[in-house]
Amino acid sequence: MNNLVVVNHPLAQHLLTQLRDKQTPPAVFRSLTRKLTTILLIEATRDLPTDSVSVETPLERTQGAVLAAKLVVVPILRAGLGMLEPVVDLFPDVAVGYIGMERDHTTAIANSYYLKLPPVEGRTVLLIDPMLATGGSVDQALAAIRSRGAGRMIVICIVAAPEGVERITQHHPDVPIYTAALDRELNPAKYILPGIGDFGDRLYGTLTSPDASATIGAPLND
Repeated sequence: MNNLVVVNHPLAQHLLTQLRDKQTPPAVFRSLTRKLTTILLIEATRDLPTDSVSVETPLERTQGAVLAAKLVVVPILRAGLGMLEPVVDLFPDVAVGYIGMERDHTTAIANSYYLKLPPVEGRTVLLIDPMLATGGSVDQALAAIRSRGAGRMIVICIVAAPEGVERITQHHPDVPIYTAALDRELNPAKYILPGIGDFGDRLYGTLTSPDASATIGAPLND
């Protein structure tokens, strides 16, 4: 899993632990998601290219650096929307695309129901989705983005399963995956263990019962 980067920063792990807690309410869950995404994003963009520029400080002229890469961010709907705000905040000029994926609960296979991408040719594309489970959705999304000529692709997720990481590594060996945790495994229903619960439901407060997130494991967003 050479393309996997687990961000073990103490603050990242602190935030992740609170996200895992089934007692965390949606409003706090959304805030934690934004904060943790910011940490992951900074790590994932550490090697973006820059251009040297001259700038006048209040005291003298000096050399500085500005971002040279043209960025595109693509959240996988719906849970990926919870990670979008930090990207736009840190990179105001980023172009935003959307990919909708929905799994068949019988086959656990993800199907695309929506695709809207800005021009990606030659650009760096950040694909964001909280849970990398089987890897099906992320695999399809990366293939769609690649087919449009993306220059570079980076996956950012909150939690990953070994099965999903292996799939992306095999099908997209040039794509790095940044995550806060590599969890143990998928259960027979293809949910991540120990997981976070149904990320989308916890994000938007749509759980069907108070204990739903604890009983189903992490959602198979992909």
